[in-house]
Amino acid sequence: MLEQLLSFYEAHAEFFGWLGGASVLMFVLSLVSLPWLVARIPEDYFLSPEPYVHYHAFRHPVIRLLILIFKNLFGMVLLLAGIGMLVLPGQGILTIMMGLVLLNFPGKRRFERWLIRKQSISKALNWLRRRAGHAPLLEPE
Repeated sequence: MLEQLLSFYEAHAEFFGWLGGASVLMFVLSLVSLPWLVARIPEDYFLSPEPYVHYHAFRHPVIRLLILIFKNLFGMVLLLAGIGMLVLPGQGILTIMMGLVLLNFPGKRRFERWLIRKQSISKALNWLRRRAGHAPLLEPE
């Protein structure tokens, strides 16, 4: 069995090298981007059951569409990276949470409010916000 694993690794050594490099890159990017993204969430973001009105909602439609596309693409990258970080080094749960905040999908608002009510998640997000010098997130009732 061990011999088969070693021969599989040797046959796919380049793939495992790329996988290791991607893992290190995701870890570093999550360490840099997550505190910045968490700090940018408005403190009252989770209070209302209605979708949060973003500052770019009143811009030109083409600019709004480009922002929406970029935001959703970046959210998808964070979501996939977070899922990968569940087994690779990195802050998987927080990265998934940030990806979900950026994505648009049906039922998103209810899901976000359910997640923020989880003590471990709200505690971790507020710890990052406190380190960045921002007020804690206000939690829904």
